[in-house]
Amino acid sequence: MHSLDIELVEMTLDIMKYSISRISDTSPDLGFPEKESELLKKVGETVNKEGIGGEKAFELFRDVLVKATVPVDHPRHLSFVPAAPTRAAVLFDLITSASSVHGAYWMTGAGGIFCENRAMEWLVSLTGLPDPAFGVFTSGGTSANLSAMIAAREAWRDENEENRKYRALLITSEGAHSSVKSMAQVIDADIVIVDDDDEDRLTGKWLRKAIDNLAPEDRKRLFAVVATGGTTNAGIIDDLKGVADVCQKEDVWFHVDAAYGGGALAAPSVRPLFKGIERADSITIDPHKWLFSPYDCGAVIYKNPELAKNAHSQKGSYLDIFKDEAAHGFNPVDYQIQLTRRLRGLPLWFSLATHGTEKYSEAIERGLELAQIAADKISRAAHLELVRKPGLSCVLFKRKGWESSDYTDWTYENQKKGFALVTPSKWTKNGETESVARFCFINPDTSEEDIDAILKTMV
Repeated sequence: MHSLDIELVEMTLDIMKYSISRISDTSPDLGFPEKESELLKKVGETVNKEGIGGEKAFELFRDVLVKATVPVDHPRHLSFVPAAPTRAAVLFDLITSASSVHGAYWMTGAGGIFCENRAMEWLVSLTGLPDPAFGVFTSGGTSANLSAMIAAREAWRDENEENRKYRALLITSEGAHSSVKSMAQVIDADIVIVDDDDEDRLTGKWLRKAIDNLAPEDRKRLFAVVATGGTTNAGIIDDLKGVADVCQKEDVWFHVDAAYGGGALAAPSVRPLFKGIERADSITIDPHKWLFSPYDCGAVIYKNPELAKNAHSQKGSYLDIFKDEAAHGFNPVDYQIQLTRRLRGLPLWFSLATHGTEKYSEAIERGLELAQIAADKISRAAHLELVRKPGLSCVLFKRKGWESSDYTDWTYENQKKGFALVTPSKWTKNGETESVARFCFINPDTSEEDIDAILKTMV
């Protein structure tokens, strides 16, 4: 199993051939999911006492199983928040795995962590946070948000021993990502949802009102406010400056979830919309969304990393060596919830080193431009209606006369044809919720012709 033989050499060549072909494919087949029972009929039992052999296993994946998956980098995949990792990043993801480096501690991963830290320095510079702000790469936005909130809660507890008696409470908005609500459950914190203003965003005014309305005991429990730097559904950026003002006055931890929208910090055309983010205590950004990294790569950044270290640094007799003078260096494990970790930031570093940061700005600006182009086309189409102006690279729109089932049928029909994946969403305004179509542009290879072709299917 660990020996080198001719079968391994042949399997390596087959896998590299497939990888080169896939990386070079600018428009891969758009797969369609099948029931697990149907896939089992097609491939049979693949894990048994004797094994089926690498050649057979790879053949089943290449010829059957991958066709039941959807490539997130397809230019007409405009659902959820898609991804478009650079080819340089994908290639270095292969190297990251092949190198078998444990990336939790400087003692075992110094060279790789060094590279990650160069990429992290760029991310921190985008936020405008002052020294000594820094961060680490995580598995994604959920773990980044969770890591930040654990740091916030522990900092709150350390401020006053009496706080340890209370169940923590945080405030966020209706537009916050679902992971914020889930994360509150994980850390056993209560959550207060604040209504958005007329522009569908959390503002300092609404936050002020929510805090003033808290009962005295609940105010003692308040440890953090979570604002959003680009909502997943509509790309809306909260009033970060106004929220920062209130958090500063109330001495409450200010976290910005910019998992999706954080990439736009590198786009000069919209950077002013994030004013106030430089005052955050912590920020989440997902490089695997709009910074063109492969899955899975998130990031959490702290204004004061020592507060995170106080919350996350792990102790154990078998870990003592990592605290030794000879092993001193930056230990990513000290700043987030995971101990064992791969060097998730390496593909981003290699891509940045290969292309330079200016190319990143150009690619992100293209996503913003595509959203405006799509909105213009929708506004000029008699059968369509723009729901709201684009938020970053998200566009919400309606097909006049359609109901929820029509959008669902349209989605599956396009996907079954291998043409596009554009899924419906919902939009609530003035208490009224309706089904809508939604574009999210990430891939700079998506063309105007792609947009035209998708809209044509709604006639």
